[in-house]
Amino acid sequence: MNEAALPTAAPSESLGASGQRALGALAALGQQTRLAIFKFLVSHEPCGRTVGEIALAMQCPQNTTSGHLAILSRAQLVTSTRQGRTVIYRADLAGMRWLLEYLLADCCNGDASMCATVFSSLCTGDCAHSPAEGQPD
Repeated sequence: MNEAALPTAAPSESLGASGQRALGALAALGQQTRLAIFKFLVSHEPCGRTVGEIALAMQCPQNTTSGHLAILSRAQLVTSTRQGRTVIYRADLAGMRWLLEYLLADCCNGDASMCATVFSSLCTGDCAHSPAEGQPD
């Protein structure tokens, strides 16, 4: 039988639910303003910030910022809680941890001892951060 004639699943169909969730999170972070918002919220953990504070920091209209927050929320990267009439947005660190674990699940062919330094630096925050040469941070 000719291999070209075999039906193949679309790439998104073969990923499963976890793959779809990872794609959604990566797509959400793949936009400049949303990445900046997520990093801003991470830097303001555990208190979080209001949409007005986020919009001011991002120099972005509040309605646009709300749209970005909705996308990050659907991607399970941002949570919100109502405090009276105010909504506080926070980085969903559990969601980011899930994404990192998903991406690194097969690191070193699953030999955790080989990847111990990668995981330990993620957990302790001691990760040496140096952007690629010529790339802004």
